[in-house]
Amino acid sequence: MEILWVLMALLMLSFVLLPYFRRRRGTIEQVPPGHPDAADPANYGFVRQEELDVRMPGPDQDLLDVLDLVQRTQDHRAAAQLLAGTEAAGELRWQRVQAFAGAASLELQQRPGNVGEAPGGQWLRVWRAEQPKDAGGAAVHAEFLVQQAWRTATPGTDEFRIIMEEARAACADAALLAPGDPIPYIIELSVARGLAYPRQEFEQLWLKILDRAPNHMGAHLAALHYWCDKWHGSRELATSFAEAAAARAPQGSLLAAMPLFSVFEHLPEVNLVSGFYQSEVVTKAVHGALHAVHSARADDPMLAHVRHLLVFFLVRGERWAEAMDQLIHVDGHVGALPWTLSPDPAAEFAVYRALAVAGYEANGGSPATLPH
Repeated sequence: MEILWVLMALLMLSFVLLPYFRRRRGTIEQVPPGHPDAADPANYGFVRQEELDVRMPGPDQDLLDVLDLVQRTQDHRAAAQLLAGTEAAGELRWQRVQAFAGAASLELQQRPGNVGEAPGGQWLRVWRAEQPKDAGGAAVHAEFLVQQAWRTATPGTDEFRIIMEEARAACADAALLAPGDPIPYIIELSVARGLAYPRQEFEQLWLKILDRAPNHMGAHLAALHYWCDKWHGSRELATSFAEAAAARAPQGSLLAAMPLFSVFEHLPEVNLVSGFYQSEVVTKAVHGALHAVHSARADDPMLAHVRHLLVFFLVRGERWAEAMDQLIHVDGHVGALPWTLSPDPAAEFAVYRALAVAGYEANGGSPATLPH
C-alpha cells in the first residue's frame, strides 16, 4: 500500500500539472552529513525526511480516508458521495477527481488482470456501470483515460491518439451530465494538448471554462501546458498568458502567482544568466506569488502548490528567512512541484529545506527567532 501511495502522489498532478515540467531544473547537491555547513531541520520542529508525506501537497484527510476505504473494499460509493458533496467549481473537487483517477490508474498498472483475476481499478468500472448518470464518476473516468494515455502510450502514436479520442468522448459525456461543471472541460485541456488542437479550437474550449470558473487556478495551470508546448506556443505566449491571468486576478486569488509557474517552466532556457534567481524577472514573479499567498484564504486548496514553488525560488535566491516562512506552512507534505519531478520527492524537498535552515542560521537566525 505504501508503494501505491508513493506512485499515486507522482501521478496526481503529473498528468495535468506536470507534462510540461518533465525536465530537471536546478538540482542542488545535498550537503554531506557532518559537513560544517549542515544544519538540523529537526531543531525547528520539521518532519523527518522519512516521515514526509508524498501523497499530496497539503492535507486532505477526507480524501485519504475515502481512498483507503475504496481501495480496501473496492466499493466506489464513498468516492461518489465525497465528490457529490464537494463544490463543483472549486479547486478541491478538481484535485479529488485527479486523485481518484490516479489511484485507479495505478491499481490497473499493479494488477493488469490475469486469467481468473479482476484487474486493478475495478471499482471505477463498477462505478460507471452502476451509476452511469453520476457526474463525478464520469469525470473520474475521463481523467483516468487521460492519465492512461500519458502513462502507457507515446504521444504521436496511434495508441496514444486512440486513448485520447476516447478521453475526449468521455469528457463530452461528463459535460452533458453536469452542464455547469468546469471539470470536464479542464480535463479536456490535457486532451487538447495531446491531440494538438488548433489554436482556435483550444480557445473555444478555454472560453467554456472561463464561463464556468474564471478564476480556477488548476484550469489556468492546465492551460499553461498548452501554451508552453512546442507544438502550440512559445515562451512568449506562455508568459503573456500567465501575466494576463495575474493582471485580472481578483483580490485573494492565487492567479497572481501564475508568472512564477511560467518562469519555472522556462528555467532551462534562461538559467545560463548569472544571478538569474536575483534577476528582475524572477524577483517580480516571486513578489507576485508572495502577494498572492499573503492575500489568499488559509484553506485555499492551491495555496500549498504556490508555497512549495516559492520554497524552490526563495532558496535559490538565497532569501533564507522568507523560505523558512514558507516551509513552516508546507512542511510535512511534498506532493507538489518542484519536488515531484524527482524520483525521490521527499529527498529533494529535504535538500532545499536543509539549505534554507543552513542559510537562515548563517545569517543570524535560530529556532527562537523564527516566527510561528
